[in-house]
Amino acid sequence: MTALGRLVKTTAFKLSMITILVFIGLSLSMFLFISKNTDDLMRDQVIQTVDADVNGLTEPYAFGGITGLAQAIERRVRQPNANLYLLVDFAGNLISGNISHLPTAVLDKADGEIHVVNYQRLNERSDENARGQEKSYNAVVRVFKLPGNFRLLVGRDLEEQDRLHGLLGDALKLWLVGMVVLAAAIWFFISRRMLARMDGITKSSQQIMAGNLSRRIEVTGSGDEFDRLAISLNQMLERIEELLRGLKDVSDNIAHDLKTPLTRMRGRVEGALRDHKDEAGLRGALEETLVETDELINTFNALLRIARVEAGSEGVKMENLPLSSVAEDLCELYEPVAEDQGVVFHSSIDTGTVVLGDRQLLSQAVANLIENALKYGGSIDEAKPSEVNVSLYSRDQTAVLEVADNGTGIPEDERERVCERFVRLDHSRTEPGSGLGLALIKAVAGVHHGELELASGNPGLIARLVLPLARESTSGGDDGGQRELSSAPS
Repeated sequence: MTALGRLVKTTAFKLSMITILVFIGLSLSMFLFISKNTDDLMRDQVIQTVDADVNGLTEPYAFGGITGLAQAIERRVRQPNANLYLLVDFAGNLISGNISHLPTAVLDKADGEIHVVNYQRLNERSDENARGQEKSYNAVVRVFKLPGNFRLLVGRDLEEQDRLHGLLGDALKLWLVGMVVLAAAIWFFISRRMLARMDGITKSSQQIMAGNLSRRIEVTGSGDEFDRLAISLNQMLERIEELLRGLKDVSDNIAHDLKTPLTRMRGRVEGALRDHKDEAGLRGALEETLVETDELINTFNALLRIARVEAGSEGVKMENLPLSSVAEDLCELYEPVAEDQGVVFHSSIDTGTVVLGDRQLLSQAVANLIENALKYGGSIDEAKPSEVNVSLYSRDQTAVLEVADNGTGIPEDERERVCERFVRLDHSRTEPGSGLGLALIKAVAGVHHGELELASGNPGLIARLVLPLARESTSGGDDGGQRELSSAPS
């Protein structure tokens, strides 16, 4: 009973009931339409038959009078499927015909108009009286008054029309019963299937709310609306799990990676209080502590910015942005920095590259790529100078901003891990930094529906920021669309 009650309360049941009622209404309307038009058509045919029979009796009556008329009627009633005839005298006595009983009011009217009457057949009267039953039939008749107060009735039985009505009624009943049964069966199976799918979604939701974030809604592969809903929900759940996992990783990384500088700051303060009694020593300790405090604040700001970018709450302002202008400005900005560090700096910028993006975020991402190359891309061969090459070009409907160096590079098995927060390789731990630069670049690429690619430069590292081109984007050709910049240590 509980399962039945759940089935009755489902949307499928309500839709099935509405569908059944609509089909019943349409079926009744169709039946009434067919019945009415059939009645009208058959009535017209019957009237035409009666009128033709009346015209056929005119000639025998004109030549033979009542006797000739009676003889003509006798001949006609003996034919198969004969019409109805009745000829009576002024007293109502039967002269000729095949009708045994007729209401006297019909004969009295005798106006020659069409009337629908009940009658009894002459050849069935004796058998019915013997059984104590009297069966009446319907007919369409015309009654005429003849000289000498004779009455002539000519008509046509409506049994065929009544039989057709019965057949249509039986067909309607069978149609309605079959439709209701079929609709009930379809409703039952569909409701059970819908309930099973909904129960699966409910069960999965309960497990997810209980803490099993890896649980997913079943996808049957049928491609129906439930599968589409399940796929969308699973994508949402994967995104939520990814954000929660990132939050957990950030919390763990903060607990582990920020514990060391905080401990170092505490030790420095305690040492200054213990060992330094003069103002200069205490001031120096405070300045060092202030520097590390600024680094911690920068780390927290970077974490907050990455979280906002990944969550889509950074206030991203998308516009058709000429990425070439961003790259050119940053190359001009970092060219003197490279010269001061003794790094050979080259750039090759396609001036027609346009993407849909946020200028501030993309500028930050490109700046991080160049800074990483300058910081960690020192040449491994002392005989060769360090080089950084920045290039922007189009590839398969995407804009590729590539920054390459000739340093130690990143091992292939570490390239995915270095894009996580606070991850730093052993050879870079001596350099200042928090390990958040590539994580921020990856987050910015994700917001712009792009990706960050890391590849080997043999030697060195090639970092590519790949972004979709804007629809209005055009690329410069070989006729001078490239701007070349280079610098060498002075």
